[in-house]
Amino acid sequence: MPLATADDGVRLHYEESGSGIPVIFVHEFAGDHRSWEPQMRHFARRYRAICYAARGYPPSDVPEDPARYSQARAADDIAAVLDHLGIETAHVVGLSMGGFATLHFGFRHAARARSLCVAGCGYGAETGQREKFRAEADAIAAFLDSEGMARFAEKYAYGPTRVQFEAKDPRGFAEFKQQLAEHSALGSRNTQLGVQRERPSLYDLTAEMQALRVPTLVLTGDEDWPCLQPGLLMKQMIPSAALAVMPNAGHTINIEDPDAFNRIVGEFIAQVDAGRWPLRDPRAVSGSITGIK
Repeated sequence: MPLATADDGVRLHYEESGSGIPVIFVHEFAGDHRSWEPQMRHFARRYRAICYAARGYPPSDVPEDPARYSQARAADDIAAVLDHLGIETAHVVGLSMGGFATLHFGFRHAARARSLCVAGCGYGAETGQREKFRAEADAIAAFLDSEGMARFAEKYAYGPTRVQFEAKDPRGFAEFKQQLAEHSALGSRNTQLGVQRERPSLYDLTAEMQALRVPTLVLTGDEDWPCLQPGLLMKQMIPSAALAVMPNAGHTINIEDPDAFNRIVGEFIAQVDAGRWPLRDPRAVSGSITGIK
């Protein structure tokens, strides 16, 4: 089993396919490396496609101490996988929890990112939502402790931004729910407490966003309500960012509508590799609505 080792000794399971410019995929809380199968099959035709299971997600190691899970470690674990594979730079594509990790990878390891695709990113970030989100992370951790993973999957899979997936693709949704039930309850609990609950709000990171020059695509579904306003924030703050919104789509966009997701991300990566991805024209930022004052 291929394993990369993080700087604190945690082993991370990874998979790769194809050859060429590397693209690494970073999964969400309710997913794992298997969630990227439609992307692995698609992008491996033209790129060196890589996915991995985050710490806490078997077959990666599941540290027992929540202190070994954090937003910074999640970003640095991307670098650890790249280091193990001898890769200096890569396109980084992350969804939700993986989107946060991708953004922070850009903050912490900008020189190693060919581009950043920050998808489904924003849960708990909005003003007035942070404490509610932290309380829900505590409730999730307590539920996992008392009820276990299978019971948790039966509830969590039907969140308000995931039912769109069930409506579109019942078979795909059933597979997603079954894979969620197979996760480690301990790893999921610790991820909630160490990564999700403690990550900084995007609204506290505007200076870091304004300094970012890595080509960035912010991607969200139009029914992924907690990510819409944060998506606009990232578009406004990151000078190299574009915003794409998938219609009638919820949170799990890479498996809910893989054809649309792959097309949007593929076109973005192709533009970056062609040297055609722009920084925002300063003339587009003005105190005037029309340009005539």
